[in-house]
Amino acid sequence: MRVMALDIGEVRVGVAISDPAGKVASPVAVLPAAEVRSCARTFRRVLDDWEPELLVCGLPKSLSGEEGSQAKRIRAFAQEVSASCGLPCVFADERLSSREAKRSLRAEGLSEKEMRGKVDMVAASLFLQAWLDSRPTQNEQQ
Repeated sequence: MRVMALDIGEVRVGVAISDPAGKVASPVAVLPAAEVRSCARTFRRVLDDWEPELLVCGLPKSLSGEEGSQAKRIRAFAQEVSASCGLPCVFADERLSSREAKRSLRAEGLSEKEMRGKVDMVAASLFLQAWLDSRPTQNEQQ
C-alpha cells in the first residue's frame, strides 16, 4: 500500500511518499499550505501521480507527549484535506523531525538558504519512515 505523508505547517506542507510495498519513504515536494488545504491543482497532481491509499499527517506533540493548540490546528487541517481528497488519514508523532531533517541536510553540505525549501519534505519522509517501520510486517501479522 502506497502511503503519503504530510508535514503540515502554517505556510508550507512537506510531502513524502512510500514505495508501493509501504517499506521506504522518500521526500517528494513542498507545496503552499493553502493549495493543499483546498486540494488545488498542484496538490491534486501529486495525488494523481502517486495514487496513495492513505495520508499520514505529522502531529506536533510536546516532548512529554502532550497535544497543544498547534496539534488541534493540524488535526483540523488534516481532516479537511482527507475529506476533500477522499483519502483516510492517520496521525504520526513528528516530534523532532524538522530538527533531524535540518541536521541531515546540513550533513549534505546545504546552507540554511538552500535548506529552506527542503526541510518540510525531508521531515515528512522521516516521520513517514518511522511510521512505516512501526507497522507489523506481513509475517508478524500471521
